Amino acid sequence: MQVTSVFDRPREGRYSMAMKYQVVLQHSEEGVAASVPGLPGCWSQGSTEAEALDNVRSAIQEYLAVVREQTAGADVREVEVVV
Repeated sequence: MQVTSVFDRPREGRYSMAMKYQVVLQHSEEGVAASVPGLPGCWSQGSTEAEALDNVRSAIQEYLAVVREQTAGADVREVEVVV
């Protein structure tokens, strides 16, 4: 399962982009938990699969906003990886 995370507005001269992340869903009697293996500690939950996916989408956006804030002013590069 993949979720698309969209940066809705440019930040510090960066353009908006869409990114895809793998999301692992775990169903239980209490609902659905969603974790993002590529972003350690990024997870959410919901009472339904759709709600969990919406919630984890927001969690990913917040996670990446913190990363942007923590790396502001750093010499940051992007690399492309084909898998």
